[in-house]
Amino acid sequence: MTVQGRASEAAVLTGDVHRADRAQRWSAGWSAPVQRPSSGFEENWSEAGFDRQSVRQVVRLTGSGTQTRIRLSNRFGTEPLLVNAATVALAGDGAALRPGTLRELRFSGASSVAIPAGGEITSDAADLRAERFDSVAVTLYFAGPTGPSTFHAQAYTDSYRASGDRTADVGGDGFEERTHSWYYLCDVELAGADDAPHEAVVAFGDSITDGFGSTVGADRRYPDVLAERLAAGGRPWAVINAGIGGNLVLNDSRWYGERAVARFDRDVLDKPGVRSVIVFAGLNDIGFSEVDLPTYKPAREVSVADLTAGHRELIKRAHERGVKVIGATVLPFRGAEYHTPRAEAKRVALNEWIRSSGEYDAVADFASALADANDPQTLDAAYDSGDHKHPNDAGYRLMAEAVDLGSL
Repeated sequence: MTVQGRASEAAVLTGDVHRADRAQRWSAGWSAPVQRPSSGFEENWSEAGFDRQSVRQVVRLTGSGTQTRIRLSNRFGTEPLLVNAATVALAGDGAALRPGTLRELRFSGASSVAIPAGGEITSDAADLRAERFDSVAVTLYFAGPTGPSTFHAQAYTDSYRASGDRTADVGGDGFEERTHSWYYLCDVELAGADDAPHEAVVAFGDSITDGFGSTVGADRRYPDVLAERLAAGGRPWAVINAGIGGNLVLNDSRWYGERAVARFDRDVLDKPGVRSVIVFAGLNDIGFSEVDLPTYKPAREVSVADLTAGHRELIKRAHERGVKVIGATVLPFRGAEYHTPRAEAKRVALNEWIRSSGEYDAVADFASALADANDPQTLDAAYDSGDHKHPNDAGYRLMAEAVDLGSL
């Protein structure tokens, strides 16, 4: 593939796409909620941004199709973002691509695009066949400085960076730097396959939904395993992971994203074909209001009544859109840095409301599934990643198994 004169073809978009693309029935293949740039939980490239560099990002699909398009977000940018070139391909090993699958991405027919500050854009469709659980690689080139980057902090898989325009490189040799975050990329959508899953289940929550403590690059987060269960059970639904590490129901944080009640429409209800959502949230609201942590200030007091009001707001908005809502109980966390007797009392009360209020359409009782049989305040050591609040791979598998597929 040759790419010439990309910058001169740049299109300024507000999210519209070609008429032919709008006629397609698009479905969710993969998604990640975006966050403002920050130093976050580990080293990343969001605050420095990119300049005369390519970034290659690998994501695993839970849908299938014969056509592929991407959505890029500049939501937290303060200046227009110029993307000089973009490609998509089936991923090979590491940063390499599967031979014969590289496709140039265009934007309203142009090979480059300027995304307004605060805006998003959707690419035109590319003829790329992808099967369920294929991984695709999206490569973006920035010929000039981007400034700080809208991103998703905790990807639990590798993204790669190289100098110069490497969008057409099939091999991965030039991509010598790596990080565990995604940049600008917020959706991969699919169309064209008769057996494609046009409906989706969204897992919505914080770092436990995001996959903290799971094996990097192994796709062992609980939404990953849930997608595999659905596929094995003959249910053709994609699973979208809408978790953000540290996210709170009721308060925003520079590190931990917009509060759940503020981002729920964008990250859940506005995705194509959403049929149900699993709401797993509240641990950080409880913990952060109990102890003074440097990453979250001010530590606002949050009551159980406040939390149930937030959950009710999410339930109400989902039902207004015809989406089923499954409530998930908060995991035990004795031994974690913000466990106190008062925090434990709040967790128990919130879980009792989730289980017994009848306001959720169904309940996924994660807390009961992963609790120590001799101490319900403690995560079973067999499922503990080591910090007493985040599960390991075995714990994430058990969480996925605790979801009644019939409730979705």
